[in-house]
This record gives sequence, C-alpha cells and structure tokens, in this order.
Amino acid sequence: MGNTHPGATSPLGMVSACAYSGAYPTGYGLYMKNTEGQPEEMFDRLQASGFTHFQQSGTGAIRKYYNYVRVTPMVQQLDVLGQAWPLHDETAEAGYYAATLDTGIRCEVTVGAKVAVHRYAFPEHRSARIVVDLSCGGLAIDLGRTVPLRAHVESLGNGRAQGTVVVEGVPLSVYIKVDSPGWRQMLWHDRRLIEGGTRLDFDRIRQTTLRPFGLLYMGPTTAGQSVEIQIGFSLRGCEQARENLYRECGDGAPAFDAVLARTKARWRDHVGRVEVEGGSPARRQVFATAVYHSLIKPCFADDESPFWPSSGPFVFDICTMWDIYKTQLPLLMAICPDRAVDLLESLIRVCEEEGNFPIGYRMARGADRFFRQASALVHTALADVHALGLGDLDWTWALVHMYDDLRRMYGEDFYEHGVVHPISHTLDLAYACHCTSGVARSLNDVQLADDLEARSRLWAGAFDPDTGLLVDSSFYEGGKWNYSFRLLHDMAARIAMVGGNEAFVSTLDAFFGYGAPRVAQPGKRPDPAEMAAGYLLNRFEGLNNEPDMEAPWSYHYAARPDRTAEIVHAALTWQFGTGRGGLPGNDDSGGLSSWYVWASLGLFPVAGQNLFLVNAPAFSRATLHLGDRDFVIETRGHRETSISSDGLEENPPPQYVQSAQLDGKPLDAAHLRATDVHAGGRLVLELGPHPSEWGRKILPPSVSDPSGKGART
Repeated sequence: MGNTHPGATSPLGMVSACAYSGAYPTGYGLYMKNTEGQPEEMFDRLQASGFTHFQQSGTGAIRKYYNYVRVTPMVQQLDVLGQAWPLHDETAEAGYYAATLDTGIRCEVTVGAKVAVHRYAFPEHRSARIVVDLSCGGLAIDLGRTVPLRAHVESLGNGRAQGTVVVEGVPLSVYIKVDSPGWRQMLWHDRRLIEGGTRLDFDRIRQTTLRPFGLLYMGPTTAGQSVEIQIGFSLRGCEQARENLYRECGDGAPAFDAVLARTKARWRDHVGRVEVEGGSPARRQVFATAVYHSLIKPCFADDESPFWPSSGPFVFDICTMWDIYKTQLPLLMAICPDRAVDLLESLIRVCEEEGNFPIGYRMARGADRFFRQASALVHTALADVHALGLGDLDWTWALVHMYDDLRRMYGEDFYEHGVVHPISHTLDLAYACHCTSGVARSLNDVQLADDLEARSRLWAGAFDPDTGLLVDSSFYEGGKWNYSFRLLHDMAARIAMVGGNEAFVSTLDAFFGYGAPRVAQPGKRPDPAEMAAGYLLNRFEGLNNEPDMEAPWSYHYAARPDRTAEIVHAALTWQFGTGRGGLPGNDDSGGLSSWYVWASLGLFPVAGQNLFLVNAPAFSRATLHLGDRDFVIETRGHRETSISSDGLEENPPPQYVQSAQLDGKPLDAAHLRATDVHAGGRLVLELGPHPSEWGRKILPPSVSDPSGKGART
C-alpha cells in the first residue's frame, strides 16, 4: 500500500481533512502498523469515528500522525464518542472527500490553504449533534497516540469558539464558526456536558490524566438538513486563526461551495502544469494521480512559524528530505519554482534558529532530524536552485550555513577521518561537499571551493575495490547493494573502479535479476529469517525504497540506456495501478509519485548536478509548463502500451530511443542540462522496438570526465 489517504487537500497547503479510523499509517483505513511484509487488518470494514485534520501522505513509521481536532456528527449521546461507524458511498476528488456514516449522516469535507469546512446532512432528529474533540491526536495503535501538553478552549457564543492545544511544543490554534440558529453550544470534558461553562483550561496534561474535551453543538434537524462547521487554523494564536478563517470563508455562511471551488481551481492549475497526450485511460489516471500526490506535501504555512516572530515562508511535513530530494524537489523546481525557493528559505531559517539543516521537519518543536537516514541533503537542493537561478536567496548567507552544516552530526567524523559509518553517510557528505563547492566557486571563494572539492573525492573510500560495492556497514532500510548504485558526481571513476562498463553492467544486471528466477514476496508477519533470506538475494526491491529509485538510471553512465529503458518500462507497466494499493511501496510524501511522473516523461533529474537523463517516455507527447515557458517532449514511432490495471495478459515490450533532436539540432547524448529544460524548448525522440547506438558514445558528465567522452571500457 502507498500509505496515502483520500482526504481533502489543497496544493502544498497547510491543512488536510479525512475520515478517521485510527488505523496505521494516516489515520484512515484498515491496517495495523507494518513495516515488513503484507499489512494485517486492524478492522474488517472501512469505518470512522469522525473527521480529523492534518494527515501524513505516503509515509511509514514517521512517529507523528497528527489527526488533530476530530469533528464527529452524531445522533447518539456524547458518551459513545469515539465509537466508529461503517463508511458507505465514499467519494474522493481533489480538494473534496465525502462519505455516509452508518447513522445515515452524509458527511462532506473540503479545505483551503489554512481552513477546513465540513458539511453534514442529518436525518430528521430532535437532538442532532456536532462534537469537536480537541484532545484527539495520533493513531489508535500502540505508541501511536499524541497527547497535548496544555490546552484552553473558549466558547464565544453565537456558534463561535476558539482554542489552542500545545502538541509536541507547537501551539495549534483554531477558530470555529457554526451557523445553525436554535442550536445550543456547550463545552464538554470527559464526555460530560458543562452547562453554562464558557472556558476550559488545562495547564498540564499527561497521558495518564488525559480525559477528552472539546465543544458540542446540538439541536433539531429535519431530514436532509445541512449544517456547516468552519475551522480556521494557525500556529500563531487564535486571533490569527480567526483572520485565516474570515479571509478564506468570508463573513457569511455557508462557505463550503466557495472554498471547494477555489481549491479545485488551484488543483486544476497545479496538476495542469504537466500535460500528456496519448496513453490508455488507466495509464492517464495513474499519471494524473501521481502528479496530484506529488503536490500534497510539504505543507506551506506562510507567516505561521511558531518558532520565530518574523513573517515569511514556514514549511513542515518535510518527511523527509531523504524521500523527496531526488525526485519531488526537482519537480517543484520545475512547475512550482516559487514554492521550491520558499521551502529552502524556510530550511535556511530552521538552520539559523536550531543549528543544523534537518533531514526531516515536522509540525513539532525541534528539527526532527531523522539523522539515521542520511546527512546534508539540503545542500543538493540548494545547489540545484543556485544552478537554475531561481528566486533571490541570499547565497552568501546560504553558503555560511551549508559549510557549517557539513561539520555537524556525522560530518564531524567525516572531516576528521574522511569516512564515516553508516557508510552511506560518507557518500552523502562527499556529495554535499561537491554541491557546496560549486556554490562557493560561483561566489569567488576559491579556497573554500578547492578544499570542498578535495573532500568530495572521499566518496571512493566508501567502496571496496575488490567487489565494486560499498564496504560492509549498517544501512538504513536496505543493504549495500541497494546503496551501491547511487548517481555520484563522478560515476566515470566509480565505474572504472570495478573494471569498466562491462563489469559494472554485469553487477547491475545481477542486482536487477536479469536471467534470475522470480522472488517470492513475504506474507503477513514474516519472521526475521525469511526477511534476512530475502535481503541476502541482493536484488532490486522495486522502487519501494529510496536508494532504488535512481539505480535503474546507473546504466546510462555505462553506455547502456537500453537497460534503463527496459527496467523503467517494466516498473511503469507492472508496479502501479488504479485501485487501492496501486503503489509498490510508501509514496513517501510524493517522492515515489514524482519518480513516476519523471519516468513517464522520459526524464530523470540527477539532483545537485544540473542534469537530466533522457529515456523513452510513456506518452506520445508531454508538456512541462515552466512559468512563461514550455518544455515539450514529442515522439515519433511511439507505440501505445497498456499497464497492469488495463488487464494485461502479456508483458508488452519496451521501446528504445533511436535518435533525438533538441530544438531542431541532433542530440547524440542521453542527457540534458537542467538549465536547458527550464529554459523551455522541444525535445523530439525517435522510438523503435530494438536497442540502438544512441546515447552510447557521449555519456553523462562526471567530475573526472566532464565531456562524457572518456574511456568506454
């Protein structure tokens, strides 16, 4: 499963809203916590105890699952709050989610940038209720609950209320508006109504002392009567939450349709920045869904930082850079460049405030660094933005933080010893030195650039020259085979280390299983021995782990773009579908979906190197709308192929690039500069059913072979 959810979202917005079951991993769905093998079901039906806000998208064991401010429409007494009812007639569209509870209540939710609007159509009842639970957070699994530390709730009368809950050091404030004349408005605590009370204050809450609390709206309904509840959110207090609400919802009521229309328009605009022609209906649906998933996270909450007082971009749910820096951030740089720059400005501010660039950053106090995953990944994105000339970042300021960050965490040992374990961090830090060196040289800091360039060559110490693989070490979610085929800044030297192209391709072929039997997939609750046996196969895992996303493109550097074409074609054909479970692994905040977008276009960004690799696309024509410029990818001889969701009986063969032209001039290399793509233009690819010599004579640039015309053996 991809660990996504069907709830209402806004493009790169702050807020989401979805039905809440309490199941892993987003709060929606059926499953218990699972990181290996097939997931076990927590429930035997789709169900919900209400509708919550702020969900992760595509992540796994992220340790923070939000699901704050649960809103529950009821016709029962308050003491059954938390009971879950079956869901029927679900509908999910961009910016909209709806379902009918077993109680007969039709529930609809939509969101804006910083607001959520719920609309509930009740059956006839003398005492219908809308209950807001401000104590809700996390999942209904072991160690999955999130408990607020402090809270206050205030009933303002006339359907208005406000409150703040401090969760993991962040003050999440709400301003609530319900326009339903004749309904009563009350506070409640521990599932008991507080008659006449106007305020609840909790100075210190512990897991052992938490009792649920919140607001209740209650009154009679006629059959089909709709009641709307509007919620404004802020990380800077109730007054700003109120301003956010009225800015997006206005003074009147209802606002549901207007908010939904604006959010749908934003989604049409964002998803429309990548257009494709051709393809089967299933392939087009998967592609559009992939673009959509690529634009849900990170969450941009401009002027909302609770940690510094100034205005400007604040971004959370960067979960994590390890997931998104190779594929999703290059996509944002292409179609949402202003947001990509805002993201980096926010991360520079985090580094300034907290002392280092985070690997992951959530809505929580402190940079949740996810330090075991990787080191110094922000440097890669900064190098790309600098090469592309995007935005107006203060690069002298940025360089100071890039350089300082290289010596923190694992970087301290890297600077002292030239190698660090886990060994993949050696590759990260050497690559970050390469990226930072380029920025330093452009700013005429030659001494720093030379020093960093020398350190960037220390990647070689991570490899065993006898095997051509990484040395033995510990690895995050994988083994040395997974991590051994990264796209380094000196692939020419890395390939020469193993004896040249033929030896490198032979090792890659073994990794991808050419000529090997099928691998049996693990079932439910696989035991450690079964998983260990699987890892010992040293095989490609199928795009469900970050290092595997770039491995197919390593063939380009060994003069075998035909192999890349075969593997990417197989992945696009068999590993993605239109139904539930249509992703081959965690979507990882859109990192996997962004891979699908790039692969379908026949491009792959080599993050940090101002470089795209070129491959046979899945569509006959595609257009990237890059602001006021377009980059068009056209094909000749394209053959339409189906995907597994179309009901394939046989494996359709791949297509291979025979020749290429860029803006009317022959392109003999299987790569482009990213600056050329961003400048707009027209790439025409001649396709055929058999491998050709195209892309074999001029290889992608490496530090030791910048022309790509060095030794080929």
